[in-house]
Amino acid sequence: MRGTSLNFSKAKRLGKLPPYLFAELDRRKRKLKEKGIDLIDLGVGDPDVPTPSPIVARLVEAAKDSCNYRYPSYEGLLSFREEVSRWYLRRFGVSLEPEKEVVTLIGSKEGIAHVSLGLLDAGDLALIPEPGYPVYQAGAVFAGAEPFYMSLKEDNGFLPCLQDIPSHVASRAKLMWLNYPNNPTGASVEIDFFQEVVEFAYNFNIIICHDLAYSELSYDDYRAPSFLQVDGAKEIGVEFHSLSKSFCMTGWRIGYAVGSKDLLDALKEVKTNVDSGVFQAIQEAGIEALRLQENLIPEIREIYRKRRDFFVQGLRDLGWETSLPRATFYLWIKVPGGYSSFDFTQILLERCGIVVTPGVGFGPSGEGYIRVALTVDEKRLKEALDRLEELKLE
Repeated sequence: MRGTSLNFSKAKRLGKLPPYLFAELDRRKRKLKEKGIDLIDLGVGDPDVPTPSPIVARLVEAAKDSCNYRYPSYEGLLSFREEVSRWYLRRFGVSLEPEKEVVTLIGSKEGIAHVSLGLLDAGDLALIPEPGYPVYQAGAVFAGAEPFYMSLKEDNGFLPCLQDIPSHVASRAKLMWLNYPNNPTGASVEIDFFQEVVEFAYNFNIIICHDLAYSELSYDDYRAPSFLQVDGAKEIGVEFHSLSKSFCMTGWRIGYAVGSKDLLDALKEVKTNVDSGVFQAIQEAGIEALRLQENLIPEIREIYRKRRDFFVQGLRDLGWETSLPRATFYLWIKVPGGYSSFDFTQILLERCGIVVTPGVGFGPSGEGYIRVALTVDEKRLKEALDRLEELKLE
């Protein structure tokens, strides 16, 4: 065997992605853990609450059925898609044809990444919110499209200002991404915002892709709307949803896309070439989750509401500036003391043993903020507040 290494270069498309800011933080986390430091991790949006037991029981039974051992269908079990349709009708009053207007996904992230490959070509323009979930940008870049960033500012409620999009950009744009309730800001919207979006989309012939992953984690009598509730939305848009956050099933990898048949056909064509669908036993468990949602979700929602109220009040008592979000399990907190979001994240990690996410990691407009995920129990949140009380900033 020859001792020389392979001489190669990575695909140029990878160089178009922003630097992975979290790699350095991950390295420092590992070093602190190796030293035995007790880290309180508020950085990752991964629920610590167990998946409800009826869902687990359904999976166990379905896993014993040998008919589920074979390849699943690409678009997903019809019975799962029918349950999604029933849930959308109950929850939003939106009628869906399960055979044409619902597609099962290996978690919504997979569909979010792949839909751009089915809808965008090299040179197309995609409207991307920032700060935002990085996969919106990555999908567009991998498709060879050009991103145009819609800055989400606090003075506009962290909503994109559609009127500020130049007409020559809007005329070129083929696709727009939206995400409400929003990650990372926790912002929420009313249905009139989506009505404005639909009108804008028809005026400029733009496809709308809406990420609705956090709709069921809403509080204080707020009920997050679906984009598809607006007349005409289903003809020009697709909505992505996931069981991950609502039912504490992040590791199960199951979600779905709903909306325009023609747009979903493009997504399905990509998926038939790159994956083989979701394990049918997991889809059976997904049916149980959707069927029992009204019994299961309130308890999960209440856990996060209590954490939100407790931690926000604790931060305010310490003089920190933060709002009380109506949805998601995230807090979008202004960085005190004039530090950059990345520098302040490192201070919290190294001086307090607290892991948070720097806002700039979600886009330039995230500078000056950190994101906190309320995915630890109240005892650990109290420990985090105690550590923050001892923090002395220069």
